[in-house]
Amino acid sequence: MKSAHWDIAATVRSIEASTTPAIITDSIVGPNHAKYALESYVNRKIFQGFDHETFYMDGSLSSLLNPDQFRSDCYTQYCDMKSMDPIELLGILPTCQFGTFCSKKYLSIVHPKMEESLFGDLEQRRQVLAGNHPRTRFYGEFLSLAKAVWMLHLLAFSLDPPPTHFEGSGGAEFHARYMESVVRFPGGRVAAGHVVGFPVSPGFKVGNGLVVKARVYVVPRGEV
Repeated sequence: MKSAHWDIAATVRSIEASTTPAIITDSIVGPNHAKYALESYVNRKIFQGFDHETFYMDGSLSSLLNPDQFRSDCYTQYCDMKSMDPIELLGILPTCQFGTFCSKKYLSIVHPKMEESLFGDLEQRRQVLAGNHPRTRFYGEFLSLAKAVWMLHLLAFSLDPPPTHFEGSGGAEFHARYMESVVRFPGGRVAAGHVVGFPVSPGFKVGNGLVVKARVYVVPRGEV
């Protein structure tokens, strides 16, 4: 975005105005922190549907009808995909379930106006809509992100019970056991009187009690 001379802060404001009004505003996001708001937007989009066995891409109920077999299949897929280059995999099986996931998430995250501004045309979008996966640097970076989330999803559904995921909602109290602030404070502890301004990335709670903390952007209570 910087190389295309985008105003990232203005981009974030535009994104938020069309999705979740009043959640992220100039009064909340500090100087040079717009990247966290952009990360929040991307994470919200790509993790949407994580609690369903296929991200709600279909009405599959395999995890309920045959849970043991489904968990085994998820772990097998995880092991098979772990060392694979996603663009090479999709070159062979472009319409596999992972390929469908990548296509849907790309179209959801990258708005046509954003793509046209960044690259001067909508060629990547046209290829994705046609069921293909462009061999461009940008799409390749996106596939790395998509694969990481897909692998996490496979691993989660291979466990019994699967982990629950959560996020820190705007205005919520900051809880150090479940949250990590992306804004650094002297001494490493969030200052008193700060609450969640907006979620940055989700957290997870595993069946054995292990907690992977959600990342949040904290602000003084009066700014929310």
